[in-house]
Amino acid sequence: MCGKVIRLKRLLHGKYHKACIVPLDHGVTLGPIVGITDYIDTVRQVLEGGADAVILHKGLLKSVSEHYDLLKGKFIMHLSASTRLGPDPSAKVLVSTVEEAVKLGADGVSVHVNLGTSTEAGMIKDLGSVSSACQNWGMPLLAMMYTSNGSENFHQTIHAARIAEELGADIVKIDFPKKTDVLTELVQKIKIPVLIAGGAKLDKPEELLEVIDLALKAGISGVAIGRNIFQYPNPKFITSLISKLVHGEIDLKEAVEELQHLKDVAV
Repeated sequence: MCGKVIRLKRLLHGKYHKACIVPLDHGVTLGPIVGITDYIDTVRQVLEGGADAVILHKGLLKSVSEHYDLLKGKFIMHLSASTRLGPDPSAKVLVSTVEEAVKLGADGVSVHVNLGTSTEAGMIKDLGSVSSACQNWGMPLLAMMYTSNGSENFHQTIHAARIAEELGADIVKIDFPKKTDVLTELVQKIKIPVLIAGGAKLDKPEELLEVIDLALKAGISGVAIGRNIFQYPNPKFITSLISKLVHGEIDLKEAVEELQHLKDVAV
């Protein structure tokens, strides 16, 4: 198990053992959308901004390995996929294995589960199978657990997180509950690190920083934010702000001031 412990410490680190993770796995589902068309440049920017790990599918991870300057980064290989072209985009299937992730040099793997769907059983089964493989290979497992209205229904959110913990995930990613007091209760009841998702693209980055600050005060272990980072005009800058906020290097007031300073300079 020492391999899993070592890799987990690479992902969750610093004084408070937290993580700022940037998922860039959206291309399978949505195609080459804005922000990940030139994914090598985006990976470079978020790593320079201080991202603790980047989530990629195996093809992109292979491409990243060909760029020497990016090898300093930590990478989580995403094993789940579906597309918006199919009849049920919520039906995730496994397209990679833990063994492939080991061969490609990943520091962890991730699996996406959509609960409350007609294909829930298969995704739960896959989560259990991947968890077993992660035990064998010493690979950390991030479970992305979503429900149909998880941000509205606290009981569903905590149930989803508990499923991840029960089936052996090392980290769980959930939707941000709109009530922060329930997030505090969730963190108290779930004994593995909890990350919050970035959600839909926000028009105002200040709103994102406020959400992150509230979640951190509730005790979460970090963030896994995609579109609100890679579709921001300056991914390196916003990653840096979020990373410093997550790791306690700046507070919300200082983060907003840095954001405003960038806007003033741009004007």
